[in-house]
Amino acid sequence: MMKRDMDLIRLLLFQVEGEKELDLSDYSDEQKLYHQRLLLEAGLVHGSERSSLGGGLRVEIKRLTWEGHEFLDAARNDSTWNKAKERISKLNVSVTLPIMVELLIAVSKERLGLGN
Repeated sequence: MMKRDMDLIRLLLFQVEGEKELDLSDYSDEQKLYHQRLLLEAGLVHGSERSSLGGGLRVEIKRLTWEGHEFLDAARNDSTWNKAKERISKLNVSVTLPIMVELLIAVSKERLGLGN
């Protein structure tokens, strides 16, 4: 069983969006495939799962969905992303995708001087 890695989710979404200078070398092919499947399941990307010639599985991602763009826009700024992760880390909890997005939006509002 593999744990969901929100940093990898974010990087993969940047990759789908067309970011060229991404370093995914810290992640195994199995981790990337697993997280690509999660992107599909979460409705963050349009694409499909296909069997490869060797009998394995591959994921073909075509583009971001509206929800994928929303998540990526909320998570785009490194400072905002790191501050949200720091808050989660201090509480020593795991969060769902919707809660992560809410937290990112809250941090962005703070940075913009907008109250809750």
